[in-house]
Amino acid sequence: MTLSTINITNRDHQIAKLSAIAVALSLIEFFFPSPIPGVKPGIANIIILYTIFKFDLNMGIWVSLIRVFVTSIILGSFLSPTFFLSLSGSLFSLIFLIAFRNLDRQNFSLISFSLIAALAHIFGQFIIVRIWIIPHNGVFYLLPIFLVSAFIFGLVNALVTNKLLKLNSKK
Repeated sequence: MTLSTINITNRDHQIAKLSAIAVALSLIEFFFPSPIPGVKPGIANIIILYTIFKFDLNMGIWVSLIRVFVTSIILGSFLSPTFFLSLSGSLFSLIFLIAFRNLDRQNFSLISFSLIAALAHIFGQFIIVRIWIIPHNGVFYLLPIFLVSAFIFGLVNALVTNKLLKLNSKK
């Protein structure tokens, strides 16, 4: 039997650190009450956006998926409807970010990408809700409330991320 060596890079360390921060933020958010059931600010998405804009999209994908899986395991929701809602929201956000990654950065800013991701997140979750949890078109009456919330929180998260990026660039 031969021994294999795992080479851990600085990039792996960055992914681990950023994932840990995203998981911590998700756990903090979990314990805050929500004024409207299912509406959360998604503060962990600040770390995902930060990762994408400071490093690259591939690193952001890793951090996002690690956050979803680890948080669900810690909270005991792995493979539950909550897990699949979180995973579908994250996957839709990432798919849309991949699709729009080549947008002109002069006309599309961090705010644009955050709003695209936030709105895609809601659409991904609503697809799962409609197909699996509430198989009735009446669920779409809630969509405007969730889209407005996603827009507001996507904007706030983008502004916070922008501030973090500026603070980090001064170091």
